[in-house]
Amino acid sequence: MSGYIQVIDTPVTRSGSTRLRVAALVLTTLNIVILTLLSVGVSRSAHAELPDPGMEIVQGRTALLITDPQNDFLSPTGVTWGVVGKSVTANHTVKNIERLFKAAKAVQMPVFVSPHYYYPSDHGWQFEGALETLMHGIGMFDRTAPLDLKGFKGSGADWLERYKRYIEDGSTIVTSPHKVYGPETNDLVLQLRKRGIDKVILGGMSANLCTESHMRELAEQGFEVAVVSDATAAAQVEEGDGYAAALVNFRFIANTVWSTAKAVQAIGASETN
Repeated sequence: MSGYIQVIDTPVTRSGSTRLRVAALVLTTLNIVILTLLSVGVSRSAHAELPDPGMEIVQGRTALLITDPQNDFLSPTGVTWGVVGKSVTANHTVKNIERLFKAAKAVQMPVFVSPHYYYPSDHGWQFEGALETLMHGIGMFDRTAPLDLKGFKGSGADWLERYKRYIEDGSTIVTSPHKVYGPETNDLVLQLRKRGIDKVILGGMSANLCTESHMRELAEQGFEVAVVSDATAAAQVEEGDGYAAALVNFRFIANTVWSTAKAVQAIGASETN
């Protein structure tokens, strides 16, 4: 059998018996050592550290994308604060998203926002997943109508107040709303491609839902994606920690995972490249 040294029994004299037993013991020890080394080699191969392909920021081809920078996720008055607030606070998510906005605007990097809105017509769905049912039940991201802003200002669907100077500056591209989690239901990919964007720096809410779903679809569509891990957060509930779950998938799927500090540094450096 491969990896073993075989001991073959042969007739021996009494005087050679001791030498044979010693030889057998030595060979048995060698077999154990070989098997151990083979086992360690297989273990190291199977659990090898994941590579980090990285992502180079190229002017004109790279954009910042923020998902759901809205009150219902990021404000203490939002309907989900009870389950996301701890994660948002621990990650300094609100501050870090603003740092990304500010850095991108400073170098004139295109900025995209993919919002989440629900209209009265969306409440007529005949079936929903667990989180969809919850969101509709608590009125999350509700608006009166697609073309009606009555009651919108300051609502859970509105932008966090401190972000408005960046989002409402006339140059940020606000896509049509996604309806479940990913951009398959809005025009994000079209808007990116029409502007020649093929690299995306991604942050926003919430980590294991809309942010992760956007990462997955963009990767499937051939975009490079760098996820900013502390510019997002997620719900922590009895069933599990959504943020911890997202971190695993960010690392497995994205081209790279950055901290806000690293992302801001890379964005700033791109101006001179």
